[in-house]
Amino acid sequence: MSSESPENENNRIIELVSQYIDLSVTPFNKPERTVVKVDKRAPMYGGNGVVYLLQMFDEGELTNNRIGAYMVLFNKGDEAGFHTHGSRNEEELYIVMHGEGEYTEMTKKEGIIRKKILKKGSITAVSGIGFHSLINTTNEVLIVFVITTNNPK
Repeated sequence: MSSESPENENNRIIELVSQYIDLSVTPFNKPERTVVKVDKRAPMYGGNGVVYLLQMFDEGELTNNRIGAYMVLFNKGDEAGFHTHGSRNEEELYIVMHGEGEYTEMTKKEGIIRKKILKKGSITAVSGIGFHSLINTTNEVLIVFVITTNNPK
């Protein structure tokens, strides 16, 4: 992958993910489109492997929404490491579109408070307080649609 141009890598990632889900967006009264940006995170929040975020909306396009993206973890062990959104006053919804992974919540004071296997159709509401992580636990690609709300103070 490192020898290929970022544009070629992005196109290849979009093509691979398109084998599993439809990447079209139909914004009200605007032309249909697809991914607006591919964001490669290696590592993501100190996790293992590579995570791709396929951004489906431009910044500021949706009210009180910082991100609407497909989080893609191709390989077993790819991980979005523990992180929090509390400092930005954000919450997230994870909607599993394909694959299976382990979601973990923790607090700094109490450590791990819950682990949950997520699979296609699972929805997880992630609070702005505490910390969370997600890891791909199978050899199938894990694709999660992430909606991050932002409640400006």
